[in-house]
Amino acid sequence: MHIPDGFVAPHIYIPSYMVFTLLFAKALKEFKEVFEEKSLPYLATLTAFAFIISSVSLPLPGGTSVHGLGVALLSLLFGPWTAFICISLVLFLQVVLLGEGGISTYAINSLCMGFMGAFSAFFIHRLFKKGSFSLFLSGFASTLLSALMLSILLGIHPYLFKDERGNPLYFPYSFKVVIPALLIPHILTGVGEGLLCLFLYEPLRRRLE
Repeated sequence: MHIPDGFVAPHIYIPSYMVFTLLFAKALKEFKEVFEEKSLPYLATLTAFAFIISSVSLPLPGGTSVHGLGVALLSLLFGPWTAFICISLVLFLQVVLLGEGGISTYAINSLCMGFMGAFSAFFIHRLFKKGSFSLFLSGFASTLLSALMLSILLGIHPYLFKDERGNPLYFPYSFKVVIPALLIPHILTGVGEGLLCLFLYEPLRRRLE
């Protein structure tokens, strides 16, 4: 789901940086209030795990990619604000070290994968209470919702940004192309995220108590 530079209009990525900055500042404040030193090794390990699985990307048509996230498990164990911070840091390191995604699109990638992924997993788990189904659905649905948010941000470009001849200036594919192109490949990824939550959440939660 990493979007490289050149696909997103400045009319989109500049406001996204403003939104990201405000949300990240809020996340840091929340993190300071709930941080527990004993949880740091587990938080660092799961963040490193998220870095690894999200670095293994398979390219998709149109300049995006399919990969794991690890955000749902982080959100369920440590809260959505902490998960948002962790995934944002992961994405930043991937941009500067691996060239995954772009500098201009970093905020968008963080909002789609970090913020949307973390909060959708957290609230889905709350909505469906506890149990195996809730855990699996949190990982599965959060992955697809992240991909959907990203596809919407990309898919609006052909409608909003055209030259005098009507040709797209930035991302060229409409909703009917980009939504299935992103969501269908991420179904399998969502299953993997759901299984991670299903099998790792309870053992890790007991260790954190």
